[in-house]
Amino acid sequence: MLKELTAKKKVVGLKQTRRAVAEGLAERVYLALDADPLLTEPLVQLCREAGVCITEVRTMKELGRACAIAVGTAAAAIVAK
Repeated sequence: MLKELTAKKKVVGLKQTRRAVAEGLAERVYLALDADPLLTEPLVQLCREAGVCITEVRTMKELGRACAIAVGTAAAAIVAK
């Protein structure tokens, strides 16, 4: 499932992911389980309201690696082209 992040158009980071969901562009959101819940919970709620599927990833480092960035990230999203 994480291979999708290397093959498709994506946004990386909480702020960009939140914006993509709010604008109706996000097709799927990936959330790191070790990210601070105070930061991720508003995004989870927004995804529920928008009907966007959430895929959980074990660590921020793993999610960052899947997004081909050198640091960890709490969230990422596959976006419509």
